[in-house]
Amino acid sequence: MLDRFAYVAMTGAKHTMGQLANTTNNLANAQTPGFREMVASFRSVSLNGERADSRAFVVDSTPGSVFTPGPIQTTGNPFDVAIKNNEGFFAVRRPDGSEAYTRAGKFTLDDLGVFRAGQNSVVGEAGSEITVPTDVSRVEIANDGIIYGFNSASNAFDQIDRLRLVNIDPKNLVRGADGLFEAVGVEEPELDRDIRVQQGALELSNVNPTNAMVQMIEQNRMFDLNIRFIQTADQNAKAANTLMTMSRG
Repeated sequence: MLDRFAYVAMTGAKHTMGQLANTTNNLANAQTPGFREMVASFRSVSLNGERADSRAFVVDSTPGSVFTPGPIQTTGNPFDVAIKNNEGFFAVRRPDGSEAYTRAGKFTLDDLGVFRAGQNSVVGEAGSEITVPTDVSRVEIANDGIIYGFNSASNAFDQIDRLRLVNIDPKNLVRGADGLFEAVGVEEPELDRDIRVQQGALELSNVNPTNAMVQMIEQNRMFDLNIRFIQTADQNAKAANTLMTMSRG
């Protein structure tokens, strides 16, 4: 019994530290546009093996994400775009060519006129990167994601491309190491023409800093509690060994 007690407490302390790391990451990204809160849970698993029947250990499930929308903040920057729907994602192309998805619409225009989201290029309707011609002096993005450029020569707006806006079931999304989401187990998502965007605005993180701070306090207390359990199990084991020694004497 003491063996099981100590083992559960030991693994519980270990994975509480992992959960605390998730919460710390959430708090650090409380102001990151489009960031989705990370969550993790615990479960008890029996240890299989010879003479291990009395043992169980704690593991944390694969960290998931909360996909509730964050607040939208007006910035006035024409390259900032926020998705107004509760669902939907921007498609971006990583440097390795893979497609990923994000709610962060903080875009820039590089020296070649390519729409960028950090180190990634923003994907257009046809699946290629969005490039603004050099003779365009102003960019306008309609609420359906169509990008127009003002041509000074013709004194008119011409359509350049359209943002590739997709709607994916969150159950099929996995967060990559770079914070972008990848679609797993589904074919390449199609453009969703019902998604609406707002130019000159950003969707902020959906992390509630106050809740994150409360979670950090609770997780620190849980870690301390597990450590005390381990110490108690050790003290009980020593007391049991003393009694066994006395009985043999």
